[in-house]
Amino acid sequence: MINFRIKKIFLLLVVVCSSQLLFSQVVLQPDTLKVPDTVSNIWNQRISGDSLSSGFIIVIKNEVKAHKHLYHSEHISVIEGTGIMKMGNKSFELKPGTVVFIPKGTVHWVKTTSKIPLKVLSVQSPYFDGKDRVME
Repeated sequence: MINFRIKKIFLLLVVVCSSQLLFSQVVLQPDTLKVPDTVSNIWNQRISGDSLSSGFIIVIKNEVKAHKHLYHSEHISVIEGTGIMKMGNKSFELKPGTVVFIPKGTVHWVKTTSKIPLKVLSVQSPYFDGKDRVME
């Protein structure tokens, strides 16, 4: 009788956890996001997140000034547009498909070089709330 109750509770937990995973997944087509006409330089849209990470689509018309993050690391994947990124003492080209890892505490900046804005997927870990950004 106890084994049956344990199995029943376990099964219920599996169903609840599975349904939470199913409904918490995010599917996004970045080309469907519309940047408001009033944006002069940077626009971002949070697309996902939990206590361990945050995901954003970031559109950069001109540049992101030099800054660092004290408590989190960041992965950037370029979706469209081109740019130049400086990270630490290194500069390199950004183009669609480029993936960059930025360790916490590393100064970085981006300048868009294409006629269209630079659009990136940014995944930051742990959760990013903007409070640890330090401008250089």
